Amino acid sequence: MDSELTKVSGFDAADYLQTDDDAREYLEEVISENDPQAFLQALNTVARARGMTKLAQDTGIPRESLYQSLSEKGNPGFHTLWKVAAALGCTLVMRKKATA
Repeated sequence: MDSELTKVSGFDAADYLQTDDDAREYLEEVISENDPQAFLQALNTVARARGMTKLAQDTGIPRESLYQSLSEKGNPGFHTLWKVAAALGCTLVMRKKATA
């Protein structure tokens, strides 16, 4: 009896972030979840979609430091987040929290 195995490839959102608008909308959606860990993971995804080497050049932050800062166990500082956002064509904004 032949058994067929189905090969399933892993899903990576980075494969679907083709434009700056795609990346921005993705980050905005994740930010709306109010989960810092999910935001860090999404920022890592966008960074990989853009290319970590290019992001390193655009931010002036060494590539290895970006990988570490944006990793699952990373804890990027404010300056890193600011530079990454700017390199991605975004800005960090503070606004009053909406009440339910």
